[in-house]
Amino acid sequence: METAFEDIPLINNELSRQFELVIDQVKAKIEYDLQKDRIFLLHTEVPQALAGRGVGNAIVEKALQYIDANNLKLVPLCPFVAAFLKKHPEWKRLLAPGIQV
Repeated sequence: METAFEDIPLINNELSRQFELVIDQVKAKIEYDLQKDRIFLLHTEVPQALAGRGVGNAIVEKALQYIDANNLKLVPLCPFVAAFLKKHPEWKRLLAPGIQV
């Protein structure tokens, strides 16, 4: 993760069912659906104002840290999250049984 984003907290907006990362007053997000102990990551969105700075990777990594800390099982329906897992196989341990990327 870019060191510039390490100290920026991940916000779990449960009402909107999304993780949020606010940088320079601009919000990146990952929409999710939580069903029992499984979390489905549905869509990652990084506004153009934050593009090319590593924000997408940072929010995915922070979301995976949250998932790990909360003992959830991951179902990555978002192509960006799936691509991140392919590049960082150490996170595949969070995948729900039977799920592959």
